[in-house]
Amino acid sequence: MIPADVTTEKLNAMSKKTMVEHLGIEFSEVGKDYLKARMPVDNRTVQPFRLLHGGASVALAETLGSVGAHCLVNPETHNCVGLEINANHIRAARNGWVIGTARPLHIGRTTQVWEIKIEDEEGKLVCISRITMAILERK
Repeated sequence: MIPADVTTEKLNAMSKKTMVEHLGIEFSEVGKDYLKARMPVDNRTVQPFRLLHGGASVALAETLGSVGAHCLVNPETHNCVGLEINANHIRAARNGWVIGTARPLHIGRTTQVWEIKIEDEEGKLVCISRITMAILERK
């Protein structure tokens, strides 16, 4: 499903000089039906109480879902934009890295739905999110 020519190197290069790079998000793995990226829990991503900010988790989730959707369309003819995202924050993260894994639940002609699980380095669920992407024809 995800084309073989999609690599972490290409995804990380595409993220230069964006919020993705600013937050320290790094794409770490591309599989046939998933993408993985990690994000540090540091001064860029924590709230004043030194816990991972829920908005940072949502930024990681939206990054993974949006990039995943982009990988499945022809960028010369279509754009992918977020329609809706939700997130359930399950557990706090205080340090280290969180790792997000995005998998498509629905790949349609005009919409895609992706599920993103964010875990800490011990594999404990920190956040689960779902994003709906609109697939728009470029004009």
